[in-house]
Amino acid sequence: MLRPYTRLKLSIRIPPRIDPEAAAEAVKQLLEKDPPYGARVSFGDANLSAGWDAPEMAPWLEAALDAASQRHFGKPAMYMGEGGTIPFMYMLGARFPRAQFCITGVLGPGSNAHGPNEFLHVPTARRLTLCVADVLGEHARQ
Repeated sequence: MLRPYTRLKLSIRIPPRIDPEAAAEAVKQLLEKDPPYGARVSFGDANLSAGWDAPEMAPWLEAALDAASQRHFGKPAMYMGEGGTIPFMYMLGARFPRAQFCITGVLGPGSNAHGPNEFLHVPTARRLTLCVADVLGEHARQ
């Protein structure tokens, strides 16, 4: 049996500082170029969003994050840079270019955020919430 058509929806996160229009055009060229077995391939209906990366961290925020982490976890703060498209963060960064951002979450062996059986490790989530409260308190003192 041959399928009369197949539709595929791709979701691609692009790195920060990459033009979404140029990225979409590159994907279009790649997908439509020389399809196998005489297939007809067309690319359209792209919902484009730009990637985002955080501005350099202000010294007060770095110190506040480290102090909060030491207080509630007994260890210095850790950072993980991960390029990707977070449309809401791009919009916030564009609207508030001098703002500092603290984007965090609870991941690890006791948590499965964004998975089909999403759950959080409550003790870790509690300590993280206390850290965020400490950082907000320090921000209020700035």
